[in-house]
Order: sequence, then structure tokens, then C-alpha cells
Amino acid sequence: MKKKLDIDKFVIELSRIIVGVTFIFSGFVKAVDPLGFTYKIQDYLVNLNLVDMYQFALPISVFMVVVEFALGALLLLGVYRKPVTIIIALFMVFFTPFTFWTALTNPVEDCGCFGDALIISNWQTFYKNLILSAGAIILVTKWRLIKPLFSKRMAPFATLFVVIFGLLFSLHNVYNLPVLDFRPYKKGANIPQQMYIDPEKADVIETVFIYSKNGVKEEFTEENYPWNDSTWTFIDMESRVVKEGEKPAIEDFALESLYFDEMDGSWKIGGDITDLVLSDTTYTFLMISYSLEDMSERYLDKFKVVSRFAANHGFPFYLLTASSADVVGDWEEAHETGVQFCHADERALKTMTRANPGLILIKEGVVINKWSDSRVPEPTSEIFQIKNPQRDNVIKLLLITLLFFVPLLFLKKIDR
Repeated sequence: MKKKLDIDKFVIELSRIIVGVTFIFSGFVKAVDPLGFTYKIQDYLVNLNLVDMYQFALPISVFMVVVEFALGALLLLGVYRKPVTIIIALFMVFFTPFTFWTALTNPVEDCGCFGDALIISNWQTFYKNLILSAGAIILVTKWRLIKPLFSKRMAPFATLFVVIFGLLFSLHNVYNLPVLDFRPYKKGANIPQQMYIDPEKADVIETVFIYSKNGVKEEFTEENYPWNDSTWTFIDMESRVVKEGEKPAIEDFALESLYFDEMDGSWKIGGDITDLVLSDTTYTFLMISYSLEDMSERYLDKFKVVSRFAANHGFPFYLLTASSADVVGDWEEAHETGVQFCHADERALKTMTRANPGLILIKEGVVINKWSDSRVPEPTSEIFQIKNPQRDNVIKLLLITLLFFVPLLFLKKIDR
């Protein structure tokens, strides 16, 4: 009997750790970047034809992040054992079939369950959820074996702190740049290197030629298509992935210049200047606004100051946007910034910075620094100083850990 009880305790503690740690990690990395999770939710809404719910994507994102983080933390703390395990089980009852559907239909490339910190495939997500579901079942049936770390008297205070911490941490990262940056445009990242992939490791592409003869269509490869046989009529050409390979971290970064055509008085898209910008040996300022129509103009004067500073010192300053040339023209007429505009992919701009607008400083394609609109600094020599992003991340993680555990330890001391 004792041996069976020991086995049950081991199984419940193992399940508690696996499920609890996974929920905390998943909630934390999404809380670091709630806007990134918002964009992922919007991708799902598009595929489900629910675009009318776009406006609710951010609240849903923050709510899910806080709930997921809180459930994992409360499970490890052993607080409100029965309701917490039931909610986790219901959570898995919904998301396990949902991730099975995403694995089969592949509406988005990855579910975003671990944000940009750890990208896994849709099938890997489903298998992960199967393991978590098994753990949730064990926790629901054996919840009495979970040892609580707080008494019933202190449990409400511990719960309240966990929820408030998750909420405030998420909101901080909504209104500022993510405190930790897991994206390929983080400080210290070399953008050109992130765009490159060894050709031997890339996708294997096959070009298929479709010809017709006597009303019958037939497919050919590059080796045997009837290019010199006049009895065949060319219909179409397709490129197919024969074997999937590795993908570069950055696939959609391309800049096209925008210019004002004085002949007809309109703004037009010019040539590709991606290589020019990324190879520039001087410091280059990139003001990012994926949508000029939705841009917050509260701190626009700060950008104008930096723009004038750049012009006075011979540094390029570009405003990157996905807005149309007509919108650019109307916006520039209203604000008279005099900057060089560039057109870029909206998703790429949203990935570069979560702020609209934001500012990025690069040199030879390497990200030196980045700021949200409210944090754009006075243009002094200090903004060119290259900091150690790895050390900064360690310090930030340590600070976040202390902010979370110290109050809990204080509550535990009072509980004793």
C-alpha cells in the first residue's frame, strides 16, 4: 500500500512539474510579446473567416497569456488544487483537438504557443498537447496528493499576486518594446546573415512545364520538356518543393524606395534599395511604421529631431512603411518630415518592432539599438554605443525572477 502511494506521489509530482512548467514557460514567453501573439490570433481569425473580431485580438491575447501563466504558477504552488487542475484539464480538452485540426489543415505555419522563443511545428504542438493532456488527467484524478505551499488563509493573496504580476508584465510589454527580444531583428542581430541560407540546406525546388498536345495536357521537367517540338503547345510553368529544407530566419525583408514624381504630382514606388541600406558603412536610422494611418503621432517630434540630427551628420534616415504611395503622400504633406520613404512588407515591419512607430539604428546591417516611440532618446553620441545584449537579457531575467519570487517568499514567511 505504501509503495503504491509512493508511486502515485511520484507520478503526480512529475505531472505537476511537466504541466506547470510548460504552462508557465508558454505564458511567460507570450507575455514578453503580447502583440506578437495578437498577430498570431489574427492569422487564425483570417483563416476562420472571423475578421470582424480583429479588434478583440489584443484583449484575447492578454487574457490567454495571464490565464496560462497563472494556471502554471498556481499548480506549482499547490494553490486551489481542485479548481486549478479542472481548469487545466478543460484547457487541454479544447486546445488538443484544436491543435490536431491545425496540424491537419496547417492554417498557420506554427501555433505560436511558445511565441518566438521556441518555434515548433503544428504536429509537434499536437504531440506536446497529448502529453500535457495525459498529465492533466492524472492531476484531476489525484489532485488531493498535490502538496500546497500556502495555507488556505494565504492562498487568496498568493493567487492575487500571481494574476496581477502576469497582467502588469503583459501590459508593460504591450505599451513598450518586449523586455526580451526573441526575434531575428533583436539587438546585435546581423540582418544580412539572417537572410542567408546555405543553398545545399535550402528547399529543393523542381520546375514543372505543362504542355498540351491534341487536347491532352502533360507535365515535363527541365530535362525533357519539348522546347523544340512545335507539335506541343506551352500552357504553364510551376515550381514545386520536392524536399523541404531549412528556412532563413528572415525571408521577407525587402525595401523599395518611394519618391515624389513632380511630373504628375504623385508618389511612386521606385527601385529595390535593400542591399544599399544593409551594406551602408555609416550609422543608419530606420523609422518603422507598418501603417501611417494607424501611427501614434504623440512622439513624432522626437523622430523629427533624430531625423535632423542624422541629416546634419550625414547619416541616412529612412521611414519604412507598408502604407500605399498615396497614403505616404498625404501623410508627408500633413507632417512635412522631409525623410526618405521606403515601402516594405507589413509583416516584416511588425516583426522588426512592435511599436508603431519605432526606431532602429543599424550599421552594415547589424542592429545597434532599437526604441519604441516613447523611448526615442535625444540624439547624442551615447546612442551609438554598442551594448552587450546577452548580458542585458541575463540582468533582465534576473530582475524579473526577483520581482516574481521575492513577494511570494515574503507571503510564505508571513504564512509561517
